[in-house]
Amino acid sequence: MRRKIPSTSALSAFESAARHQSFTKAADELAVTQSAVCRQIGVLEDFLGVKLFRRSRRGVALTEAGTAYSRKVGSLLDMVERDTLELMAKGGQGGTLELAVVPTFATKWLLPRMPLFVQEHPDVTVHLAAQTRPFLFGDTVFDAAIHAGTAGWPGTESVFLMGESLIAVCSPGLIAPRKTLDRADWSRYPLLQMSTRPYAWRDWFASRDMQVGGDMSGPRFELFSMLAEAAVHGMGVALIPRLLVEDELRRGVLVEASRYEHASDRSYYLIYPEQKSENVALTVFRVWIESQARQYWATARLD
Repeated sequence: MRRKIPSTSALSAFESAARHQSFTKAADELAVTQSAVCRQIGVLEDFLGVKLFRRSRRGVALTEAGTAYSRKVGSLLDMVERDTLELMAKGGQGGTLELAVVPTFATKWLLPRMPLFVQEHPDVTVHLAAQTRPFLFGDTVFDAAIHAGTAGWPGTESVFLMGESLIAVCSPGLIAPRKTLDRADWSRYPLLQMSTRPYAWRDWFASRDMQVGGDMSGPRFELFSMLAEAAVHGMGVALIPRLLVEDELRRGVLVEASRYEHASDRSYYLIYPEQKSENVALTVFRVWIESQARQYWATARLD
């Protein structure tokens, strides 16, 4: 079936005219005549069956439909331009990996190690984008994802990277002069919540054979990085995977409110569609990140 896609010339003329709100400025930018721009946009409107501009003696203005369409077209043309420039720069060598990542894991664990990957594989470019929840690969540009969950996703292949253990952390000043909290202390402090893990505190306390009132009622945060920062500033006690707050613990801006450490039911996986399993850039990255994960856990067990 033939795709219903307008010509690139028409899309380019429309994107430029929409950005400038002017056919004349679009013609100057594209080095064509104003009548050529008018003709291309007319062809596009006929193709779509929708008016994209209102014409008047004072000039042109986007319709509501034109405004919405211009955002989408501009974004897609930006992506095409980026990929084109990258291909030209590399002469078709190497590869590109579009990777979705859980944000705090990317910031705290993955990015500090990425310079080593770049050094070892300079011909592979990895683009990172934050994703906090599962998604359908077919609806995105992603080749793979690093996700924290209980298993892989249907229709995908998954590579186990590492488990996680949850620790309770807070600002040293919050619980001073105590060093850690006794079992009777917990109800006195706000328990900071992770919005994607609403039962985290309840499960953590249950693993200690404890019940604490208000274990689901504290301020909620979308990201572990936000949760950690709130704890640093004394807003309460946070339950966070140790691997995501190692730097804060070393610097002393966070301390462990309890010496108890609980293995969560979640692990970190590299996940990708089955049809991507032979992708060269993905294969290179998969081998590298598996090695990094093994090295990390070997060191963590020694500590």
